[in-house]
Amino acid sequence: MLLDDLNVVIKVAEFKNITAAATHLNMRTATASAAVKRVEQALGAELFVRTTRSLRLSSAGERFLPTCEQAMSMLTTAKQNLKGDTGVIEGELRLGLSSDLGRNVIAPWLDDFMEEHEKISVKINLNDSNIDFYRDPIDLALRYGSPDDASVYGFKICDVPRLLVASPSYISTYGAPKNFEDLQGHNGLFYQLHDKVYNEWDFVHGDKPVKVKMQGNRTANDGEMVRRWAVAGKGVAVKSSLDTCDDIINGRLVTLLPDYQPKPTQLWLICPSRQSITPAVRLLRDMLKARCAECLAQLKKAGVHTKT
Repeated sequence: MLLDDLNVVIKVAEFKNITAAATHLNMRTATASAAVKRVEQALGAELFVRTTRSLRLSSAGERFLPTCEQAMSMLTTAKQNLKGDTGVIEGELRLGLSSDLGRNVIAPWLDDFMEEHEKISVKINLNDSNIDFYRDPIDLALRYGSPDDASVYGFKICDVPRLLVASPSYISTYGAPKNFEDLQGHNGLFYQLHDKVYNEWDFVHGDKPVKVKMQGNRTANDGEMVRRWAVAGKGVAVKSSLDTCDDIINGRLVTLLPDYQPKPTQLWLICPSRQSITPAVRLLRDMLKARCAECLAQLKKAGVHTKT
């Protein structure tokens, strides 16, 4: 019986499925099954009741698992504290990211982060869909919007203004909207999540909320695609200021109707539990806070009016 075998047992109990646990741990199902058998043989008891359709903890498993989880958590904490005392921080970060933010903003930041902390490795899962820690092979996720699941633990990275943007080429061809009523006459570029198309845009004018139902000929379930269309001059879009920071600074996009601010959001680093917060995760959190603050300061220096 190996320590890694105990981690497999914990995950199998969590997922109630060996294949799902193996997928989460990035191993073959046969490898996970063998690990469970080694633990059962070492203990002299079956930890799971298996049928053709389901798997659940046996009475022995129900007695063993809480102590096993507590012991593994204590061991992990002890290891991390020891490494922290020596100044060496290491570990693997399995991070879920949305497509546009992940590819074009966070990935370059991670390159610098890993050069500074050579013992840290990273696995990225790019996906605009909602994260499921039980299904997806990740241990933490960076997501827009505060978490609405009370069972997860998160760090707020920053408030994120959204911006109404278009490219200079679009404006030269179709003109910029001079007032809010003009906006409906422009081609909207829409983001879609599952079956919902986000074609109704919320703004704040002064202290008053206003909204507009847009028409448009392009919709994508990928945030990066929406930004690319905007840069290519295909229409107007509402995008995160973090996603569009580099395009705005370098003149590929310009902001429109500065007196009308799209409804802002927040950026959160989410973990499934407090036990997931390792020294490496804390370093990542601090780096993200610093880099996001730099990005928003650049926009402010460039004269982009934002409101959070």
